[in-house]
Amino acid sequence: MDQDLVQWLACPQCKGAVLLERDEHLVCEACSLRYPVRDGVPVMLIDEAETVELATS
Repeated sequence: MDQDLVQWLACPQCKGAVLLERDEHLVCEACSLRYPVRDGVPVMLIDEAETVELATS
């Protein structure tokens, strides 16, 4: 997925920034949600997201 596109995307739940993971998922750290990327297309639907535990330092 194109990194330039990622900078324009926002989490549909909180409108915060998302980060691209190496395994082709978009993660919102504010909401702890992970959105899938299928065939290079981000699926930015809250119903498709999964909750993740983010490591805190």
